[in-house]
Amino acid sequence: MRIVPESINRIWIEGLTDADLVDCEARVHEKFALLERREKRARGEKYQLFRGPADLMAAWDTWSRLSAATRERSLRPRRDSTVGG
Repeated sequence: MRIVPESINRIWIEGLTDADLVDCEARVHEKFALLERREKRARGEKYQLFRGPADLMAAWDTWSRLSAATRERSLRPRRDSTVGG
C-alpha cells in the first residue's frame, strides 16, 4: 500500500503500478466521499462542491487526478459497495 502524499503530480502518478494506482484512487475516493457527505449534511440544500472547505477541495483535486489517471490507463476503479460512492 503506497502512501499518498499531500500534493501529487503527474510524475508521482506515472511512477505507480496499475495496482497501486487503483488502490490509491479507491482510498482517496473514500476520503473524498466521506468529506463530501459531511459537508452535504452540514449545508443541506446550500451545498456546492466548489464552495466547500479547503480539505474537501483538496480531497476532490487529488481524487480527480487519480481518477483521470485510472481512466487513461483503462483501469476499473475499485468501489466498496457499502460506501456511498
